[in-house]
Amino acid sequence: MPKQRLPQKRNWYVLHTYSGYEDAVAKNLKQRIESLGMEDKIFNVIVPKEKKIKIKDGKRKVVEEKIYPGYVLVEMIVTDDSWYVVRNTPNVTGFVGAGTTPIPVSPEEIENLKKRMGVKEPQYKIEVKIGDLVKIIDGPFKDFDGKVSEIDEERGKVKVLINMFGRDTPVELDYLQIKKL
Repeated sequence: MPKQRLPQKRNWYVLHTYSGYEDAVAKNLKQRIESLGMEDKIFNVIVPKEKKIKIKDGKRKVVEEKIYPGYVLVEMIVTDDSWYVVRNTPNVTGFVGAGTTPIPVSPEEIENLKKRMGVKEPQYKIEVKIGDLVKIIDGPFKDFDGKVSEIDEERGKVKVLINMFGRDTPVELDYLQIKKL
């Protein structure tokens, strides 16, 4: 820890961890805070995650993805003791900052991140219009080209006209199953 006295102010800091160990680091750190009695200096540990919609086996799934893989946020007052507790948690490679001095994250950034994490349901962003030509990239009609005829923004569905047996046939698809040509 640097020898200069840091202001005794509560701030958010970013920890760098081994990728894939973010949840383990958060859990270990919370246990260390409790067992070492650091609740008055280390207040909060967060692995920032957001919900995303993915398609797997033709079914829509809402998955939680880490916003910043390899990083954990910690709200703390930096002292020699608190720095040591956090820095020596297994799988923590260090604080994000200059040398050994942690640099706090701005309150605006933390607010934006909390808003992003707080979104209950992921929003559908359908970026096609009626009449657009699209390629189907998933499902039974994969590799067919078609034209968008309807859009149901609320359900995240689109109706696409594909040419089958010499005639236009409407098929309802999830918007994640198409790509604009």
